[in-house]
Amino acid sequence: MEEMDHGHMNGTGGMDHKTGDHHKMMMHMTFFWGKNAEILFSGWPGTDGGMYALALLVVFLLSFLVEWLAHWSFGKEGSNRVAVGVARTAVHAARVALAYIIMLAVMSFNVGVLLAAVAGHALGFFLFGSRVFRETPAAEKESDVSPMIC
Repeated sequence: MEEMDHGHMNGTGGMDHKTGDHHKMMMHMTFFWGKNAEILFSGWPGTDGGMYALALLVVFLLSFLVEWLAHWSFGKEGSNRVAVGVARTAVHAARVALAYIIMLAVMSFNVGVLLAAVAGHALGFFLFGSRVFRETPAAEKESDVSPMIC
């Protein structure tokens, strides 16, 4: 095994550090399949497959929520412009915060997390952004909030 600064490669793309008699897994450096991942928080979801499935569901729902917020229309004609501006700003801030959380989850390099995030965004866009389920004229504006530009 290749030695690297008091640690060694653990064969899964991550790096183990010996601390006494325990091995502590560090972050993966390449994409990998498997339920043994740390997503967003130290020790979460752990090695339990049920918790991993829950973590994937959370990532999926957060991605779906980002798309819903991106295509949510609010504020009617004649509404207080300042109140609508504050509401739009709050929604934008929430979208950005959620998008960064999703990005950090994907940076776990777990393929399941990546697929859950993409699926959540895709389903959210299909339901809220693709106009498949809208009966409004095409000339009507699409959304009060502009979609995120990556």
